[in-house]
Amino acid sequence: MSKPRLSYFDMPVSRGEECRLAFVIAGVDFDDHRIARADWPAVKPTTPFGTVPVLEIEGHAPIGESNAILQYIGRRWGVHPTGLEEAARHEALLCAVEGLRAALLPSGRAPDETAKRIAREEFAATTLKTWAAHVEAQLGDGPFVGGATPMIADVKLYMGMRAFRRGVIDHIPATCFDACPKLIRLYEAFESLPAVKAWITR
Repeated sequence: MSKPRLSYFDMPVSRGEECRLAFVIAGVDFDDHRIARADWPAVKPTTPFGTVPVLEIEGHAPIGESNAILQYIGRRWGVHPTGLEEAARHEALLCAVEGLRAALLPSGRAPDETAKRIAREEFAATTLKTWAAHVEAQLGDGPFVGGATPMIADVKLYMGMRAFRRGVIDHIPATCFDACPKLIRLYEAFESLPAVKAWITR
C-alpha cells in the first residue's frame, strides 16, 4: 500500500467526505476505498472503533475517528496550523461541528413527523442559531478560518454546514445561516476552490 487508504461508505456525505476533501485541498493522491453497505457487517469488526472513516498508512496501525484523521492529514501535508495556539483554535472548530451534529441527532428520532418538525424548528431557533453566532465570532477577514489558505477546519465547517445550506434537512430552511455573512463567505469560498469543484462534480 503505497498511498494512504481512506475507507468510508460509498456516499459523498459527512465525516468520510470531509476526510476525502482534506486530501483534495492538500493535493494528496489517496486510495478512496468505498465500502458497500452489504459488506459493512464483515468490515465493522476490523475497524479500530467499529466505525468509519478509517485511514491506513503503510507500516502503521489504522487511524479511526474523523477529527483524528483530519488532524493527521493536516499536520502531515500542511493544511493545519503549526503554531500550538492557532492549531488549538482550529481544532476547537472541529469539535464544535461534532457538537452540532450530536445536537441534531435526537430530532431525527422523533416519534412522528409533527414531533420532528417541532424539534427541528426549536433546534434551528436556538441551538443552530447560537452555534452559528459562536463560529461567526471565530472568523476574521477570511475568507477562511486562518485567512487566505484553506485548512482542515474549513473542510469541517463546510461539511458541517452543507446539508443545511442545501436544504436537505427536514424543517430547517436553507437560509438558516443568512445572519452570518462570514460563515457564508467561508462556505462559498471553499466550494469555489477549483480542486473542490472538480471533486464535487467529477
